Amino acid sequence: MKRTTLAGLLLLASGAAATARPATNDTTMKDTTEFHQIFPQGEANPPANAQYFIGQSYLAPLTRNGALNCPVYNVTFEPGCRNNWHSHTGGQLLLVTAGRGFYQERGQEARQLLPGDVVEIAPNVVHWHGAAPDSWFSHLAVECNPATNRNTWLEPVDDDAYRVATAPKPSQAKTDDGLPNPLAAFASSDPELSALAAGFACGETQQYGSLDRRTRLLVTLASVVALQSDELLAPLLDAALDAGISPVEIRETVYQTIPYVGMAKGADAVAAMNRRFTARGISLPLEACGTTTPDTRFEQGLALQKSIFGEAIDRMYETSPADQIHIQRYLSANCFGDYQTRRGLDAATRELLTFATLVSLGGCEPQVKGHILGNARVGNGKPTLLAVVTQLLPYIGYPRSLNAIACLNEVLPEAK
Repeated sequence: MKRTTLAGLLLLASGAAATARPATNDTTMKDTTEFHQIFPQGEANPPANAQYFIGQSYLAPLTRNGALNCPVYNVTFEPGCRNNWHSHTGGQLLLVTAGRGFYQERGQEARQLLPGDVVEIAPNVVHWHGAAPDSWFSHLAVECNPATNRNTWLEPVDDDAYRVATAPKPSQAKTDDGLPNPLAAFASSDPELSALAAGFACGETQQYGSLDRRTRLLVTLASVVALQSDELLAPLLDAALDAGISPVEIRETVYQTIPYVGMAKGADAVAAMNRRFTARGISLPLEACGTTTPDTRFEQGLALQKSIFGEAIDRMYETSPADQIHIQRYLSANCFGDYQTRRGLDAATRELLTFATLVSLGGCEPQVKGHILGNARVGNGKPTLLAVVTQLLPYIGYPRSLNAIACLNEVLPEAK
């Protein structure tokens, strides 16, 4: 058992706090393609500090004014990295900023940590913390009572103990495709409900169809935007980023819903998305993906409409009353010209996202039927659409799911 001051150990790893670099992303963050965060990653811990970790960790001091007597450090863990069991005589605060990790006290179950979580570690409580097996992880470490705080290092968290601690619990389970349990937040207050959701949303409904990981995540994201659920949106955004879906694809998925859900719901979704991007160290704004101008949006949108829906678009224009033709023009110029012509997602994906959005809204059966035909024209057949409805069933409920299936059977009848 080795005893040392926490401040002394951290200074061994990073050099004197007086010479620490300022915490600004553009000048100090370690360049990495695997992990994005809002604070500097710092340098790899040297052997004096690394001996208390399994795996690679990094450290960056964020405060330099010793008179404040409140040292703050950014600690970053590569996937699978964790520190030894240890305790602090003065306690510690952990403020989670990026990635996914775990914290465990001796004799207690491990707690999953996500951005925004705060861990209050009481004095002399034996614990460890580190990254999830499949995710980078970063937190701010705030040393409490620094003048008298002492750190006691104990034995490592071996592979078996780490595996047990980080194994998905029934209430926290994810599918093989990385979708989070939609009711995981209620694991403590409503454990039975959370377990039911895990078994159904992360089990049974995932066994139907052959949607790939990216598609499952994107159609579920579109559905949650349509349902206006901030509670489910944040973990889905993290799951999409952790699955390697690009920020542009995620943004375009959210944008694609806006003509259908409206700008009121769209504004909430974009705000939530940008908060998650910022928390993950993703710089905003993202690259522009528009392809039209005010002069070309109508023509390009109309051309895209006709390429998907054919002569039905001509009939809509021909049969529209004179005082309503402006709505048809808005559909061509705004819904299709402004949104569906954008780069970042292909036409088949955008049509599938539109279908997911409409069935989630409910009460849109005429539009659902039109976009079932549109999906069929771009290559999304009935098995794919039925798999999407099944994927969304836990989120949208049975009435909307059954209505969507009725539309499917009417537009694309089963072969006799």
